[in-house]
Amino acid sequence: MVDLTGRTAVVTGAGSGIGRAIALRLSQRGAKLALLGRRLEKLEMVAGEARGETLCASLDVAIRSQVEEAFRSAARRLGPLHILVANAGIGGPNDLGEGDRWDEIVRVNLDGAYFCIRAFEESMERGSDPRHILVISSCVARFGVPDISAYSAAKAGQLGLVRSLAVELAPKRVLVNAICPGWVETRMAVERIEEMAAEQGRGFEEVRKELVDAVPLQRMSEPGEIAALVEFLVSEGGVAFTGQAFDPNNGAWMG
Repeated sequence: MVDLTGRTAVVTGAGSGIGRAIALRLSQRGAKLALLGRRLEKLEMVAGEARGETLCASLDVAIRSQVEEAFRSAARRLGPLHILVANAGIGGPNDLGEGDRWDEIVRVNLDGAYFCIRAFEESMERGSDPRHILVISSCVARFGVPDISAYSAAKAGQLGLVRSLAVELAPKRVLVNAICPGWVETRMAVERIEEMAAEQGRGFEEVRKELVDAVPLQRMSEPGEIAALVEFLVSEGGVAFTGQAFDPNNGAWMG
């Protein structure tokens, strides 16, 4: 079992879904937690389930000043930072014309990840022990999907960001990696399937089954599976990985 006692982890988008599962897994392994996200009440609920010391802060990751202040506060309260999981993001379509959400989606997913990484650097633990930055990207960074060009581009941009910063930060022993999940049983996934069903004039269960059947393992992942991969990557087993993108997608993309 991984022992993270004495280490401080920051998880963005920690109030639900994948972020919540990751935060609780790291807490169970002894880490102190800074839980960041839009909705404070959701973060406080996660904090109530966590073990050990926690800090909750409401912020918009697309606003750099808010990100920088939250990370500074986390370091003041919990000590220098060891782990960042940049999970916060938004999805959905971006349509031609008035429905084009390009700026919003790219700003939150790509700019937000960058702002968090740079803020983490400022407040991270110094020394020779590995520190870890993990960006939660998506399998749509790997292949084209219609109607979500902003989300796909932002997630693909995260992979370029990870590779570049992995080289840049390697001399400081900071390991930078990405995780590219496929469909995961979260509220965000449900909302996207609901949107697709409405667009196609079909039922939710019919569309969901079609999506799952198209995946080789014919299943959706659980948030805990992504959390387990995070746990591995911040353990001794993960010390040789940097600049990599990991693909827990049930076979949806095979590289």
